[in-house]
Amino acid sequence: MDRLVYTAMSGAKSMLDRQAMVANNLANVSTPGYRADVALYRAIPVEGQGLATRTSVLESTPGTDFTSGPLIETGRALDIAVTGRGWIAVEAADGSEAYTRAGSFEINAEGTLVTHGGQNVLGDGGPIAVPPNVSVQLGRDGTVSGVPTAPPRTGVTVLGRIKLVDPDEAALAKGVDGLFRLRDGGSADVADTVAVTAGAIEGSNVNPASAMVDMIALARQFEMQMKLIQHGEEDDKQATQLLNAG
Repeated sequence: MDRLVYTAMSGAKSMLDRQAMVANNLANVSTPGYRADVALYRAIPVEGQGLATRTSVLESTPGTDFTSGPLIETGRALDIAVTGRGWIAVEAADGSEAYTRAGSFEINAEGTLVTHGGQNVLGDGGPIAVPPNVSVQLGRDGTVSGVPTAPPRTGVTVLGRIKLVDPDEAALAKGVDGLFRLRDGGSADVADTVAVTAGAIEGSNVNPASAMVDMIALARQFEMQMKLIQHGEEDDKQATQLLNAG
C-alpha cells in the first residue's frame, strides 16, 4: 500500500512541476527572444518485492529548447534579430556577462544602449555610449553607427560594435532572470559568423497550441495518479474492515 502511494505521489508531483513549467512557457509566448523551458525526468526503480515496472520519478537537470523563434518585422531603428545561431552579449544586474536573443534596444538617460530589461548592451570594450543629437543605425555585423540629427548633418560615426557570440548551446545555462550564461562562469569570444537583421526582432519559440495540448495531457495524467492514490486508500480501508471482522 505504502509503495503504491509513494509511487503515485511522485508521479503526481512531477505532473504539477511540469504544469508549472508549461504555464511559464505560455506566459512568455509573446516575450521577444524567449527560449522555452524543457522538463527532464528519470525513472527510479522502487526497491523491494514487486514488478520491475514500478518506478518513481525524479527530476533531472532542466533543459532549454534552443529552436529559433519567428522573425517579426518592426521597422524600428533600434531593433535587431539574430539570424540563425548566435547571441547578443549584455551586462547582467550583477555585472557578469550574459546572453540574450531579445534585440529590442533603447537609449537610457545616461546615453547608453540598453535592452528593454535595462541591461547594458556590450560592445568590444564594454557598454556602448551614444552621444546626444545622434540617430543610431545598426549594421548587419552589429556595428552601431551614429548620424547627427542637428546641423551640420554630415558624417557617420562608428560608436561601437555589439558583441555577438556563438558558444556551444550545451555550455549555456538559463538563469532566473531569463538570461543565459556559460556554465563555467566565463565569457564567450566574439563570433564573426553571427549576423543580425535590423528593423526586426525574434519572437518567442513557444508554440501556444502545443503548450495547451501539453497542459491538457498533464492534467489528465495528474488525475490518473490521484485516482491511484484514492484506490489505494479504499483498498486499505477494506483490508482493515476484513481484519477487524476476523
